[in-house]
Amino acid sequence: MTLKVGLIVGREWSFPPAFIEEVNGRNQGVTAEFVQLGAPRMDDPCEYSVIIDRISHEVPFYRTYLKQAVLQGCTVVNNPFMWTADDKFFGAALATNLGIAHPRTVVLPNKEYIPGIVHDESLRNLKYPLDWEAIVEHVGLPCILKDAHGGGWKDVYVCRTLEELIHHYDTSGLLTMIVQEFIHWDHFIRCICLGQEEILPIKYDPRERKYHVEHDHMSDTLGRRVVDDSRKLVQALGYDMNSMEWAVKDGVPYAIDFMNPAPDMDVYSLTPHYFEWVVKHMADMAIRLAKNPRRQERALSWEGLFTGSRLATEVGGAAVLGTGAAPASVSGAGDPGDLPDPVVDANVEMGHS
Repeated sequence: MTLKVGLIVGREWSFPPAFIEEVNGRNQGVTAEFVQLGAPRMDDPCEYSVIIDRISHEVPFYRTYLKQAVLQGCTVVNNPFMWTADDKFFGAALATNLGIAHPRTVVLPNKEYIPGIVHDESLRNLKYPLDWEAIVEHVGLPCILKDAHGGGWKDVYVCRTLEELIHHYDTSGLLTMIVQEFIHWDHFIRCICLGQEEILPIKYDPRERKYHVEHDHMSDTLGRRVVDDSRKLVQALGYDMNSMEWAVKDGVPYAIDFMNPAPDMDVYSLTPHYFEWVVKHMADMAIRLAKNPRRQERALSWEGLFTGSRLATEVGGAAVLGTGAAPASVSGAGDPGDLPDPVVDANVEMGHS
């Protein structure tokens, strides 16, 4: 019986057809196609062994369906239950708990709330006013203010004074924002992480927004630490498709962003060199998961999350790339998109996204 891999995507144009062609050309009893959905019923069986999710963060209907697909035995990349629970403040706490260097981070109460929330009655558990001086003393200046649930360089601000921080917070509306320490990095790395094992670190210049095909951009020691820490994080989170950003300061890699479960996979972003790697290894992973299903509703072990040891036994046999002078490479941690140039320019100084 032929097994099916489904692809849910948005406006991407280069990765989807290349991935489908790669899977279908393998002749391994697994075919790939675009998922087609109407109005699914709660007990509908899922016709796919694997679904690759590239857009549910923008289209909530897809996330709602994907959780039902998991219950029907489909393996979804990435696990929609974990993705629903994830946020950047939790990620900061997780990295710290795992012993991984991370910028100092504080989460802020929302500036505004939905209708029906009466401030002096509904928010009795919150302290007001906020102690802004203590916040700035903890994270330092300049600092980064960004959406705890966001991505793609949206709602991210470099704040060089306390007044700037309060100003941008006052315009954040219903978003839950975090404040992070500003890392003055001297080397920047993005890692593509696939299948919870394969880690491909790539030299990236956020000022130019450009990946560099430079295979020996890290020392053996730095490369080993970046790969090991990336694997530790991605296995704790249970993501099979992610990109991680590392800002290196004085030889120490800081995990500044790793909530990118739908990383940029465009050929123009990655360059043809790394694009070919992504297409091939995504196909490898999809075929492997189709033939060896992983029951995701059982995999979401919070104990495993806290200890960084969640990796399922089914995941194995994947090559480890990127240490030392191995093929260096990149990952897309998201497209800056429509972020105004002044904000992007400020953020690339830090490398936060």
